[in-house]
Amino acid sequence: MSTEPTGTGPRAAARSAAAYAVLVAGALLTVAPLVLSAMTAVKTSEQFAGESALAPPHPVTFENFATVLDQGLGRAVLVTALMTVCITCGQLIVSIMAAYAFARTSFPGRDVLFWVYLGTMMVPAAVTLIPLYLLFARLGWLNTFWALVLPFVFGSPYAIFLLRQYFLAIPAEIIDAARMDGANTLDILVSIVVPMSRPILATLTLITVVAQWNNFMWPLVAVGGPKWHVLTVATANMQTRYNAQWPLVMAATTLAIAPLVLLFLVFQRQVLRSIAWTGLK
Repeated sequence: MSTEPTGTGPRAAARSAAAYAVLVAGALLTVAPLVLSAMTAVKTSEQFAGESALAPPHPVTFENFATVLDQGLGRAVLVTALMTVCITCGQLIVSIMAAYAFARTSFPGRDVLFWVYLGTMMVPAAVTLIPLYLLFARLGWLNTFWALVLPFVFGSPYAIFLLRQYFLAIPAEIIDAARMDGANTLDILVSIVVPMSRPILATLTLITVVAQWNNFMWPLVAVGGPKWHVLTVATANMQTRYNAQWPLVMAATTLAIAPLVLLFLVFQRQVLRSIAWTGLK
């Protein structure tokens, strides 16, 4: 009779090895396109045309980045960054206040209003595209920076739902003690709830930044000229302009991806903490 402890032995080792092999394969499939894009971006057109796509760049050149930045991508990066910052700040402020109201305050119809608002997540974005376009056309806000920002700046159902669930897990005794000490609702929200919610706020910030940085359909519809083109639209235009000039296209793609990678590296600890909290909960 075997006396090996549960979770040890050849079978357990084989299962662990198989699990790690699957994870490594998935990681390689995820990272490989990013690495290939960066490698192609620093190659010359001659090297890309004459060698395998997997061949390392030799010599490394950054002229492709200078070319695409001079062709308008630099302004698109600034517009996208400004748009993303405005939307992220607006969504965080509005979503925090709305989530706290749904989680910790009482008013008539609170639960009904929350679930009705949450139900708007079921409505496809394509359904609201034409009414939103007509509204901004009537207001005369098309082809402006406000057309990029206003539809998304006032919170989102997903953000409010995520924060509400997190706020409900904060012990009520802490909030009650703050009220007994004379703190009002705003003091509790700013001094207690927000500091205790840093992991989930970092995760929500990352999700919002990625979603808005990669937003394509509405900026394509709402902005017609190059003045307020965002990065996704500018990159798509460059794919048409530089047809078959893949080093230039990959340089634009790498510039679009790099800020998101850096952002994840900065916030990864907070994101992992929020995931661990969700799993323990």
